[in-house]
Amino acid sequence: MSLTLAIVGRPNVGKSTLFNRLVGKRLALVDDQPGVTRDLREGEGRLGDLRFTVIDTAGLEDATDDSLQGRMRRLTERAVDMADVCLFMIDARAGLTPTDEMFAEILRKRSKHVILAANKAEGSAADAGVLEAYNLGLGEPVRLSGEHGEGMTDLYAQLMPLADAAEEEAEDDAPVVEIELDEDGEGETPLITAAKPLQVAVVGRPNAGKSTLINKIMGEDRLLTGPEAGITRDAISLRVDWADPDGESTPMRIFDTAGMRKKAKVQEKLEKLSVSDGLRAVKFAEVVVVLLDAAIPFEQQDLRIADLAEREGRAVVVAVNKWDVEENKQEKLRELKESFDRLLPQLRGAPLITVSAKTGRGLERLRAAILRAHDIWNRRVPTAALNRWLTAMLEQHPPPAPQGRRIKLRYMTQAKTRPPGFVVMCSHPDKMPASYTRYLVNGLREDFDMPGTPIRLTLRGQGDKNPYKGRRKKNAGALAKHLKGRA
Repeated sequence: MSLTLAIVGRPNVGKSTLFNRLVGKRLALVDDQPGVTRDLREGEGRLGDLRFTVIDTAGLEDATDDSLQGRMRRLTERAVDMADVCLFMIDARAGLTPTDEMFAEILRKRSKHVILAANKAEGSAADAGVLEAYNLGLGEPVRLSGEHGEGMTDLYAQLMPLADAAEEEAEDDAPVVEIELDEDGEGETPLITAAKPLQVAVVGRPNAGKSTLINKIMGEDRLLTGPEAGITRDAISLRVDWADPDGESTPMRIFDTAGMRKKAKVQEKLEKLSVSDGLRAVKFAEVVVVLLDAAIPFEQQDLRIADLAEREGRAVVVAVNKWDVEENKQEKLRELKESFDRLLPQLRGAPLITVSAKTGRGLERLRAAILRAHDIWNRRVPTAALNRWLTAMLEQHPPPAPQGRRIKLRYMTQAKTRPPGFVVMCSHPDKMPASYTRYLVNGLREDFDMPGTPIRLTLRGQGDKNPYKGRRKKNAGALAKHLKGRA
């Protein structure tokens, strides 16, 4: 396993800035105000030829109660316990504070290895703060600038002796999508393994219970929760082996995302970054769980989120949370199904699961729905079966003849999976009305058992592939030349 490095320190010392630099992407939210990071975030760090897991943490605060700050501190302490090495950051320009000294004492007791880093150390204004750092008794401080990338060589020198082995390449989190198939429908489908777990994003509006649901799946409080709406700000990735009642487990990577509100209500710079972070998580997922609040389901933003997942071509599961407090369950379920079919026709047949993140009821059904949605997302249909089906669909409902020009559908094949993608060879593809394309897509869903998954149907003309194109003109020219020669 690779080395695990946790970046810790009091708020606003630049932990997330250094985290982004080490992972090479702007994964963590960064802002001038303190307290932006509230959860643990993991990423694949890279420094020279070293490959390691890096954890960004919430700022350490002097709070031990059940307040938001107290819960944030407990999460950070858990990261300290999980990590092989703690990078303890101080602000060199601000100098040492009593809070720094208190947490240095905590790290000495709880962490196996501590590297002291004096951040924001560019320029002579930071010299006094760097010298003060020696008073913490954690050895010589590494002089860093996470913003400008200074001191990375010194940090590498500190990490090098502590790394058992370096990863050859950072693992790419993006899922494999749009797998190309040959004429026989063959193509390599990635298996779900510990190295390549099933990637699931949980998305929804603020306070729908996303973090509480994932904590229940994990079996521990890994994510910060509470009655306040909008606590989660980053799209947090967590690994879990989710087992069914029979003990069969499936490796998964679950993304908890920030709640997405209507664009008009998103005013703060910080929340704008949070929403874009959640949108990015949808792109990194294979299955997207759209979590609704049973009290206010299918609001406009819920529909936008579900539509986004469909447009990105991801398998979708709709889960209705807080079902334990619903009184008229049967009547409410009928209303939900009617609203789902009416408001999300593009996800026709997608699973609708009722759950309670608080009590854990419905989690087994949610797990089964996720696996089935993933299976359908990888569905393949033989070419022969597709063309028999196409013939029957044409007999039942022939395509229209716009402007008197008849559209002929000649041949059909599956070109891709993840999501299923089909190609129909036809005449005048540009004249085909969208209603007839929907007729074919809905037929594919029903007849080949592909409910809910996005289906891509492409109409392709055969103009240049006509073997007889131009032959008559060529033959006429040859005949004229032959007759002229005889004359």
